[in-house]
Amino acid sequence: MEPLPATLFNVFALALPCGLAFGENPPKGAWRGSDSITVCALTKSRASGRFGVLVMRRREDDVWAILRREDDAFDEKEAMAIIKQACEEPATKLPVPPGTKRRPPLVDQNFKELSEIFKLLAQPCRGPGAWMLNQLYLAMPSPDDNWASDCRTGNFHAHLWEALLFASLREQGLLVKQDHPSPDFHVSNRKGGEAWIEAVTANPSVPYDHANAQEAAPPMDRQERMLGLAAERYAKTLKSKIDKGYARMPHVVGKPFAIAIADFHAPGSMVWSRVALLGYLYGFYAREVEVQGKRIAVAEEVYTLPGEPKIPAGLFFTPEGEELSAVIFSQGATLAKLSRVPLSCGVPSPGYRYVRFGEFSDFTPGALRGIPFSMDVNTDEYRALWTPYAYEPWTAEMEVFHNPNSKHPLNPALLPEAAHWLPVAGAMDCKTFFKNTVLRSKTLIQDAEKPVPTVDDLMFRETGDGED
Repeated sequence: MEPLPATLFNVFALALPCGLAFGENPPKGAWRGSDSITVCALTKSRASGRFGVLVMRRREDDVWAILRREDDAFDEKEAMAIIKQACEEPATKLPVPPGTKRRPPLVDQNFKELSEIFKLLAQPCRGPGAWMLNQLYLAMPSPDDNWASDCRTGNFHAHLWEALLFASLREQGLLVKQDHPSPDFHVSNRKGGEAWIEAVTANPSVPYDHANAQEAAPPMDRQERMLGLAAERYAKTLKSKIDKGYARMPHVVGKPFAIAIADFHAPGSMVWSRVALLGYLYGFYAREVEVQGKRIAVAEEVYTLPGEPKIPAGLFFTPEGEELSAVIFSQGATLAKLSRVPLSCGVPSPGYRYVRFGEFSDFTPGALRGIPFSMDVNTDEYRALWTPYAYEPWTAEMEVFHNPNSKHPLNPALLPEAAHWLPVAGAMDCKTFFKNTVLRSKTLIQDAEKPVPTVDDLMFRETGDGED
C-alpha cells in the first residue's frame, strides 16, 4: 500500500455523494493499492476519538464505487488492518452493476471529429489538465449519454464549465444529484437547504476556433465594456434559459433556482466581461468620477442597454426575473484552471511552469483597479492564498449574484465558500470566504528553467495561453 497525499485524495473524493463533506469524521490519512484501482482513507471521530474506514475501487468503466464506509466504529489498529487488507489483496475492477449505464470513455481512439480545443489536451504541458478533466467526468453522478462525445467536439466549453461547476459544488461538501435531465444539478446541505442549478455558457453569434483565435481586445470605453455587446450576450443567454421554464418544472417549483454562467462570447472575453454581467443583472453603470483628487466608481442606474434592440437592464428587477434566485459566475472555466489545480496539489509537470498573473479584487469602497500579482502556481506562496486548502480550490473564482426580488431566495450557506454579492442600502455588499479573490487573470505556460516574470513584464499583454 502506498501513502496518498491528502490533496490527491481530495480529487478522488469528489466522486463521493457529498464530496469533501466528512463532517465530524475527517480523514487522517489515505492510501492506494499498487494497482491504483483501490483507494482507502482512515477517518477519526472528533467526538469519540474512534476511527473509521473508507474503501473505494474502480469499476470496469473506471467510475469509483464505494466498497465500505464506516465511521466511529474501530480502534486505530482495527481500522488500519481493514485498509491494509483492501490495498494489498489481489483485486480487479468491479463489474458495472446490472441496470447501471456503463460510462463511455472520455477519450475514444476511434473518434475522428475532435475539436481543436480538445486536441490541446494532448500537449505534454497540459497533461495534468487532461487527467483532471477525466477524473471530474468519472466523478459526476449521472452525466448525459452524449457527454463524452459532445465534450470532444464543438460543445467542449459547455462541458468544461459543467465539470468545473460540479467540482466546486462537491468541493464545498454539497450533496450533488443528477436525477433529472434538467436542470443540471440538484444540490443540498444541512445549513443552506437545497437548490437547482442549470449551467450555461454565453456563446458567440458567429462561432470561432477557441484553440487558435487571436484574443479580442476589450472595449476601451467603460460604458461599452459594462453595457455593450457582452451585456447583450449575457441577457440573451439568460433569457433563453428562463424561457425554458425550469423554475416551473414539477420537481423545481417552489425551490431556489440558479443559473450558472461562464462567458465565451469572444476570445478571452471572460477576462473582462464580469462587469457586464453585473450591469445587466442589477441595472447600473459604474461611472468614474473624481472626488477630492481621487478617481472612484459611482453607480448610476440604467434601465435599458444602449444597443439595438433596446434590451431592458436590471433582470433582477423585472417580473420574469423573480423566478431566478441567483446567477452563479466564474472566470475560471478554462484549460488553465484544469491544470493549475493539480499542479498546485503537487502533481508533476516535468519541464513546465505555470505562472498566473492578474489582479486580486480590491474591496476598498469606490476602488477602480485591482491589486496586481504574478505567481508560480506550484509554490507554497501561491497555495497559501487559498487557506484552509493546501492547493488552489475549484471554488476560488465562484461568485454568486443574488436576486433581491426572488420569490425563492438562495441561502448563502448553501454555497459556503463562494463570494456572495447582495445589494445593501444602495451599494453592492460582498461576503467572501477566501482572503484573496481574483478579479481577472491569465496563465502563462513557460519553460521551467526560466525565471518567474514580474507583474510589469506580464500584466495583461498577449502572451501565454491567455485563457482566464
